[in-house]
Amino acid sequence: MPTFRISEAATLLGVSDDTVRRWADSGRLPTIHDDAGRRAIEGANLAEFAKDLAGEQGSSTIPVVAESARNRFPGIITRVTRDTVMAQVEIQAGPHRLVSLMSREAADELGLEPGVLAVGAVKSTNVVIEMPERR
Repeated sequence: MPTFRISEAATLLGVSDDTVRRWADSGRLPTIHDDAGRRAIEGANLAEFAKDLAGEQGSSTIPVVAESARNRFPGIITRVTRDTVMAQVEIQAGPHRLVSLMSREAADELGLEPGVLAVGAVKSTNVVIEMPERR
C-alpha cells in the first residue's frame, strides 16, 4: 500500500501542510511513521479522508467562463469497480471527483487501486488516467 508524506497529502487535498498536520494532530487523519521516522499517511486512509472531505465541501458554485481541453487533476484513487471487460475508476482531486471508464486490462496494467496516486487528464468527455513518477 502506498504512503504519502504530509506535503504530498496536502497537495492532493488542496490544503496547506499545516492543515494536514492539524488534522493528524487532532486524530481526524490517521498517520503512521515511515522507515525514516517521518509521519506519513497510508493511501487507503487518505483516499477515504479525501472522499469524506469532498462531501463536506460540496460542489463548486464558481461559474465557468472558459475552459481548456488540457486539464490535469492530480489526485488519489478512491474506488475501482471492475467487471470482466471494463473498469470504473474514481479519483478525488481536492474537492473534485473524477470518474473514468476504461478497459479492465488498462486498469490492471496500471495497478489502479484505492489509495494510489494518479492524474486524471480531461479532454472533451474522456478522462485518461496517468501514473506520475514516484520519488
